[in-house]
Amino acid sequence: MQDPVTPQHTGIIGSQPKPSKDATARYIVAHEDGFPVGWLIAPATLWLVIFLVVPLGAILVFSFWTSTGFGMKPDMTVTNYADFFSKEGFFTVSSDNFLSPSVFLKTLGSTIYFTLFIMLLCLIVGYPIAYFLAMQVQTFGWQMSLFLLTMVPFWTSYLIRAVAWLPMLGRKGVINQFLMWIGAIDKPLGFLFYSEFSYTVALVQLYVVLSIGPMFFSLAKIDKAILDAARDMGATPFQIFREIIGPMSLPGVAIGMIFIFVMLMGEFASAVVVYGGKISTTGTVILNYYGTANYPFAAVNALMLMLAMMIGVIIILRIVDIRKEL
Repeated sequence: MQDPVTPQHTGIIGSQPKPSKDATARYIVAHEDGFPVGWLIAPATLWLVIFLVVPLGAILVFSFWTSTGFGMKPDMTVTNYADFFSKEGFFTVSSDNFLSPSVFLKTLGSTIYFTLFIMLLCLIVGYPIAYFLAMQVQTFGWQMSLFLLTMVPFWTSYLIRAVAWLPMLGRKGVINQFLMWIGAIDKPLGFLFYSEFSYTVALVQLYVVLSIGPMFFSLAKIDKAILDAARDMGATPFQIFREIIGPMSLPGVAIGMIFIFVMLMGEFASAVVVYGGKISTTGTVILNYYGTANYPFAAVNALMLMLAMMIGVIIILRIVDIRKEL
């Protein structure tokens, strides 16, 4: 009995040629001649080691050294960490400072609080803009044009954007001059500049652009057919936002908030330019101690700031799964 013969598919233009052994060999050799994985990741690894691991390691080592007033010497001590967390009388029951945190720890706490406040304002300002661009603008060309328009302030220098608030909010700025011209006020308003108000406005304007981008792209990825189906089933606009748009845009919100959180925690330039140095942040503390050559204590503040950043980012990542966005 003969074996059944399987008919060969000839295709549209004839039968396919059988692959030769030489072609198979060449295919295998081509894969074997590829770059090793180690060579591919070596540049990025070297970059991270030189510009991240080594500096962080140096900061950690310097934090245990002793300041000499004009430099530092390698006397291993934990005094710098004790000064950061406590102050004189911290362990004395009869002292008014008993178990009272140091001014540096309070400064770190106020920095975190103000950062969260600015993050909330950036979310309130940035989310409607991103929602309008992604959901209300129908054509792709207009979407990208308006999105790039929101990025225009980010094309200029950070310091220029901060200093630009002086001719707007200063005592002789545009707003004060306009209000005096229309007779609304008799003298310039002092709270507009070198105040918490001006500091808040400047920070929101400086950093809101970092949140608009991720939120816009996250909203733009939502399939409009899902929204149409929800409307056909009788869902209200609020229900559509609560059940579909809001949850599906959370990864973009989280990414934007991480950007803002990390940048704001290390903020110090705006506190000097817009607030006149009247507010103390952990960034300004590091800058001041670096300026007085107390490098070990500046290193301690930098490490505590970095630790707070890492904890904040981990909390955000725990709340929202950003892998949907990646």
